[in-house]
Amino acid sequence: MEPISTEQARTLQRELAREVLLDDAFPGRIETVCGLDCSYSGRGRRGRMIAGAVVLRFRTWERIDSSVAEGEIPFPYVPGLLSFRELPLLLEALEGLKEPVDLAFVDGAGIAHPRRFGLASHLGVVTGLPSIGVAKSRLCGVYDEPGPERGASSPLLEGGETVGTVLRTRDGVRPLFISPGHKVSLASAPRLVLACCGRYRLPEPTRRAHELVTARRAVWKEDDRDATS
Repeated sequence: MEPISTEQARTLQRELAREVLLDDAFPGRIETVCGLDCSYSGRGRRGRMIAGAVVLRFRTWERIDSSVAEGEIPFPYVPGLLSFRELPLLLEALEGLKEPVDLAFVDGAGIAHPRRFGLASHLGVVTGLPSIGVAKSRLCGVYDEPGPERGASSPLLEGGETVGTVLRTRDGVRPLFISPGHKVSLASAPRLVLACCGRYRLPEPTRRAHELVTARRAVWKEDDRDATS
């Protein structure tokens, strides 16, 4: 991804948002799901980043493939522009996979975004993969708190438009902010996320991707200690 200013990035988001499809275009029988996440070491552009992709068999959660990509942080942290920071290495991690992916779960927003083009949408449009954004916190919008039980939900509204679902994935835990990224409908996104949730708050694909990049970051820290000892 070429260097770009923040205003150019916002303009590009508005343009690419027109390409987002909010109809279900994933396979009728999902065989594999992919979780994508990033982890950081250091601050600002001098820091390093790890992107991870984990492919699981749907419902059995057997890990059949994984890939990591590592590099410098290419873009500053700007709310709403996360994809310009994380997408390049996430694409590199995806390229390292050998198994096909039916559906991608991304740690970040889909259309629940001020310009309706968060990280999950950007990744979906660029790759053509059906994608869902699984955010741990709200980027935009207003909502009523869903009930305390697993599966309780409420719409996430931005400017009077429904852009996602606030979903409780376990009894009594904080909800997740779910939004379609690309080729997934507003109705299907929370249903698919809940189908991937078991004992944990996070769905298995993004949870396992988080484990992958966290383990790799620990190796980085160990290498840094060895280098300074």
